[in-house]
Amino acid sequence: MSERPHIAIAGATGAVGEEILKCLDQRDFPVGQLTLLASSRSAGKTIEFRGQEHTIKELGHDSFEGVDIALFSAGGGLSVEFGPSAAKAGATVIDNSSAFRMDDDVPLIVPEINPEAAKSVPRGIIANPNCTTIVTLMALAPLHREFGLRKIIASSYQAVSGSGAAGITELENQVEALVNGREIETSVYPHQIAFNALPQIDVCTDNGYTKEEMKMQNEGRKILGAPDLRVSCTCVRIPVYRSHSISVSAEFEKPPTVSAARAAIDAAPGVQVRDDRETGLYPTPLDATNGDDCFVGRIREDLVFDNGLALWVVGDQVRKGAALNAVQIAELLV
Repeated sequence: MSERPHIAIAGATGAVGEEILKCLDQRDFPVGQLTLLASSRSAGKTIEFRGQEHTIKELGHDSFEGVDIALFSAGGGLSVEFGPSAAKAGATVIDNSSAFRMDDDVPLIVPEINPEAAKSVPRGIIANPNCTTIVTLMALAPLHREFGLRKIIASSYQAVSGSGAAGITELENQVEALVNGREIETSVYPHQIAFNALPQIDVCTDNGYTKEEMKMQNEGRKILGAPDLRVSCTCVRIPVYRSHSISVSAEFEKPPTVSAARAAIDAAPGVQVRDDRETGLYPTPLDATNGDDCFVGRIREDLVFDNGLALWVVGDQVRKGAALNAVQIAELLV
């Protein structure tokens, strides 16, 4: 691959696509040529990148000639339709959707955790994991290496931007309506999200857990190389604009200590400990918003699990949970 690869972004006008462009620029990624792709509604518009105007083209099967890396953030249906075309044209596809994550011949990568998986890309497609899975594993992977992760009980508190721009708009409109005594309208969510919490994200599977909740177990097993990992997860939508938070209780093969856990997490790339009981220091979603690192606090011995720890982790799901992780995977390829 060229040292200055030709990059294509499918879904360039969406929230993740825009964030990918920011990450490429901020990390000084060596972009040789840039192709921006979107729907016919956006074709013809321009986006500035590094002082140059780039015209958006309509996404099609013939959009990837000469492209080295194709970053997809256009939704699972479009990834399935156009991702193989990009790979057939010779591009390495980095896909943000769930379309290929559990395919045996598609690597599922968090660069700080399993970068070696990028060495073999038999179908020309690499999958970006679920945002909540990424943020959670940024805290747990260092502990897995030290103590051997066995079980997780987790509750996630997920920002409305996880539903796209429409989620943010709905929260804003509902808050304004409540303040002004108007009737609440719902469209994105089945219930009022303003000043509320909705304990179901995505549809339920046969076991009663939602698709979103099962991703932490299924994707976690693949990323960590831990086929026996067991996870019970509840995913909750909360009225926060950006950054996801996860409360975790984890059981390990070896007995962990709080001090050793803090040291292991702090020594790992991309994650920081913010935890001081005396001063009341712990991370919040606002601390992680627009940042690259995830933050961990409230680290303590778990009172139910043997060899267990309880902790709290936050991360920006648009950046590390999607755009940044995709760009970091591209950096591995270069």
